[in-house]
Amino acid sequence: MARSGCLWQKIGVEIVTRFAPSPNGHLHLGHAYSAIYAHDLAKDAGGQFLMRVEDIDGPRSRAEFADEFRRDLEWLGLEWDDVPAQSTRIESYDEAANRLLEDGWLYACSCNRKDIEALEPRQGADCIVYPGSCKGAACGSGEPAALRLDVDKAMAALGELVWTDETAGSVIADPREFGDVVIVRKDLPASYHLAATLDDAADGITAVTRGEDLFTSTHVHRILQELLELPVPHWHHHKLLLDDNGQKLAKRRGSPALKDRREAGEDGLALAEQLRLQQMQSGT
Repeated sequence: MARSGCLWQKIGVEIVTRFAPSPNGHLHLGHAYSAIYAHDLAKDAGGQFLMRVEDIDGPRSRAEFADEFRRDLEWLGLEWDDVPAQSTRIESYDEAANRLLEDGWLYACSCNRKDIEALEPRQGADCIVYPGSCKGAACGSGEPAALRLDVDKAMAALGELVWTDETAGSVIADPREFGDVVIVRKDLPASYHLAATLDDAADGITAVTRGEDLFTSTHVHRILQELLELPVPHWHHHKLLLDDNGQKLAKRRGSPALKDRREAGEDGLALAEQLRLQQMQSGT
């Protein structure tokens, strides 16, 4: 499905997209939908489609799933180039986190969810919003601590920042809906926000395509790009595939696996064309 009207082509940017699954479960139709969108956007413009395995989720990340993902993409008729997995990039996450900490953009927080709920925080769009009680204080000294972004401080210093989405157009970055979001977790070397932002820059991604459920995360990523002096891509947040109950497909809900359909002998190329038709009908 050609996408000749895309903003990226209008402004003459070489299109480099990526599909970045986590190897903690089987891929489902929602993953296929997203991978096909990113693949076709790049290939239609003579660009590159990359696959990056996001495998820093501790013992939940399993190498055999990454191999399965490649078989699934081949079954769908997609062509891609592999880039280094996240587990090979830990040093870059540490360096960026140390830089942000030394520059005063991060602060330590040892609060757990129970601690935060006891503070009667406000409810954000996706989750409860941490009220910043550890900011400027010695929070749980000696306990394992996460590192949080001082959002108000960053926004005051950076001024108005804009990011561009293919559908929404120009959007002013405002991550306050998340509060002081975690940038380095207690148990992992980086949060999704930090790792994805750094990885996209390292891989030369010019067009970030992902589900519309991650639209608000882009506000945080745009702030991190500015603080770390990283290039700014364009985004397209596509529609989500939903199950019969109107919920997005998800591994944790046991959405049917591509692997099962592939091993049952289903035609992967035909399935890919069906998903392309759905994309056309949804306008994404």
